[in-house]
Amino acid sequence: MYKTILSLLLIGLTGAAQARGDIEPLARTCNGCHGVGGVSASGPMPSIGGLPKDYLRQIMKQWKYGERSAITMDRILKGFSDDQIDDLAEYFSKQRWVPSPQAAPDAVLAKGKTAASANCRDCHGLTGNDPDVGVPRINGQWARYMELELMKYRSGEFKMTHRKMKQAARDMKPEDVSATARYYGAQSK
Repeated sequence: MYKTILSLLLIGLTGAAQARGDIEPLARTCNGCHGVGGVSASGPMPSIGGLPKDYLRQIMKQWKYGERSAITMDRILKGFSDDQIDDLAEYFSKQRWVPSPQAAPDAVLAKGKTAASANCRDCHGLTGNDPDVGVPRINGQWARYMELELMKYRSGEFKMTHRKMKQAARDMKPEDVSATARYYGAQSK
């Protein structure tokens, strides 16, 4: 019931923002999960402020059109127009990326760095702050979120569209998934 009310509220706010041509009221509806300016304050919700516009646009449209699995984003985005999604992607891409480094034991960091170097470095960079064009920064991203995403990429049960990411996640040893997520989550720069 709560999710239904939240979805209806978001759709109503979406219409009001569209009518005024102002994206900020619509973007504020994202604050409850992704934080003000797209800076999340908790582990399972990713920070989205400062991520590449094309990445944000693509992933939101994949959720909207059922091309990618999600717990709630697919339902929320169905109420948004493609123009609103484009505007949101632009808005959040212009926000500042704010890493939230999380502590991890040295042994976990060493294991994660080795796995990241072997599987993730080409696209995200060794510390997650030097990604390829269109690839999200992951330095200081919430480790729990990244671990859950890696597990979805490794599983055949979820719709995950990025082939290279699927392959990299599946090439990882199961015991390296958490260590890699925690390694990137610990990076401040």
